[in-house]
Amino acid sequence: MQPFSSQPGPIGVFDSGYGGLTILSKIREALPHYDYIYLGDNARTPYGTRSFEIVYEFTRQAVHKLFGMGCQLVILACNTASAKALRSIQQHDLPQWDPARRVLGVIRPTVEGIGAVTHTRHVGVLATAGTIRSESYPMEIHKLYPDIIVCGQACPMWVPLVENNEAGSPGADYFVQKYIGELLQHDPRIDTVILGCTHYPLLLPKINRFMPDGITVVAQGEWVADSLKDYLQRHPEMDERCTRGGSCTYLTTEAEEKFADSASVFLNQDIGVQRVCLD
Repeated sequence: MQPFSSQPGPIGVFDSGYGGLTILSKIREALPHYDYIYLGDNARTPYGTRSFEIVYEFTRQAVHKLFGMGCQLVILACNTASAKALRSIQQHDLPQWDPARRVLGVIRPTVEGIGAVTHTRHVGVLATAGTIRSESYPMEIHKLYPDIIVCGQACPMWVPLVENNEAGSPGADYFVQKYIGELLQHDPRIDTVILGCTHYPLLLPKINRFMPDGITVVAQGEWVADSLKDYLQRHPEMDERCTRGGSCTYLTTEAEEKFADSASVFLNQDIGVQRVCLD
């Protein structure tokens, strides 16, 4: 295996599709001077319904690709990849590839602040079926806050609504109400709800409309961005390995035009995209 370059490079941001763009935009707001590469594995999305083994294999390929493009630090801006692949990559792959590189996820940063938000100590998680089945949120929350009771609800229709640009349509109302209602039926004492999928912030206007008063909705972008900012301050050796030119390169495993059209829904701007292959 060819050794990776030790030269400083951009921060890599990976997602199975478009949802990670909501994380990227918040990271760039908080840390605008750094260079970034965003990679969406749109040809093989969604990851939420896939097995642990396949998600690990696909995520591993993506991280390896970003390392090969000069990234010293990669953020898995995907809850499913963070839940199903992060730990394996950190424990098994990084020691072989390059122990000095880092791969970080989005679940831990989201969980860390929850203790200060919930008063009833009952927290809900709205996410894809894969993230709910992985039980990553309950496990991470209980590591830090053993007293918090966590209840999860899969929302299988929310990602298709967002990716088909139907997030603002009247037809989305039914599915937003449905999953919120099912979550609160399981545990009426919930006072904090985590949006455990990076697509879901685009549904926030409807989520806020149908969420009962007194319940705090937590989107991940700002929390992940603040966590990354703190991480780079605490690890100057990694900060020095991240280049600063304010640039952002967008890569996809699907057709460039298709990605650019859909990405505009998330970013509210036109972007240039390059197609890559993962193996």
